[in-house]
Amino acid sequence: MNLTIKDIALLAGVSPGTVSKIINNTGSISEATKKKVLKIITETGYQPNFSAKSLATKKSNLIGVIYAGRINVEFTHPFFMEVVTSFKKTIGLLGYDILMFSNEHFHQDNGSYLARCRHFHVDGCLIITGEEIEDAIYELVESDIPCIGIDLEIKGPRSSYVMTDNINLSRKVVEHLYLNSIREIGFIGGNQDSAINKLREQGFLTAMSQFGLDVKEKWIQYGDFHEESGFAAMKKILQETHLPQAVYAASDMMAFGAMRAIKEAGLRMPEDIRLIGCDDIDACRYSDPKLSTVRQDKEKLGKLSAHMLNDLINSECELKPVFIDSELVVRESCGGKSI
Repeated sequence: MNLTIKDIALLAGVSPGTVSKIINNTGSISEATKKKVLKIITETGYQPNFSAKSLATKKSNLIGVIYAGRINVEFTHPFFMEVVTSFKKTIGLLGYDILMFSNEHFHQDNGSYLARCRHFHVDGCLIITGEEIEDAIYELVESDIPCIGIDLEIKGPRSSYVMTDNINLSRKVVEHLYLNSIREIGFIGGNQDSAINKLREQGFLTAMSQFGLDVKEKWIQYGDFHEESGFAAMKKILQETHLPQAVYAASDMMAFGAMRAIKEAGLRMPEDIRLIGCDDIDACRYSDPKLSTVRQDKEKLGKLSAHMLNDLINSECELKPVFIDSELVVRESCGGKSI
């Protein structure tokens, strides 16, 4: 038998409004009435209708998760998978469920995230960066729906973002190599239009300048943050007569591609050329040689984004962007010691 809130009210001898207030823990209801109603709910196994509860509280306890961009990251991407896992655990403890939004046909039908968010009554959205961000994302961010971006700068009336301090991240790589007497350094970046790539490249170039190191244009190549592009970029660098002493790749996936190219060229790491990646995905510990990298605190990124989104949902506060520090992890591929 599917009981309604009116049935519970009739059994308890109270109004449906009183039952609603007890279910949603709102209003001033006597303890005796609460106990009576809750006992009936327990005995009957009554489950509040989701839509009715949502309308009563003006909250759905649903969070939309969007992998943004016409070129978006996959659910299985090692870095974002760990961040989202941390977010999921934290947001779940805060009482929310997650609704994933697809954007596969946005370039065809100009779909609206905002319209879908309104349809499902989501309380807020987590937006994960991709490339070529669609206008529908900015329409959502500029609305009154709370939004938190990860690795995506968003500015709206009820939005903020969390990202690693990418400029300082790259500075740590150059500083480490400099302190280990490495002066000739190459760089493999991601998509040149990518905001994250621009920050990491800026950090690299600024640090090179600070330490008085020459930047050789032919030692700077670009990929798309994935392995095959790292392989192709490293092959271009290896075509040069004079090779860099070390190469810094702006993602671990590109670093693995670069590692494969170095091996195919018959060179050794770190003896002939040193290699450092970025992200510290699990595979770094098992590659041969083990990949040196800059660790982003993926668990903290997920936790902070969950708590910040919860605060935006439950108050009218303004949250400024949060930048998280990184840690250089020295393994076999770059030799030397952490100083």
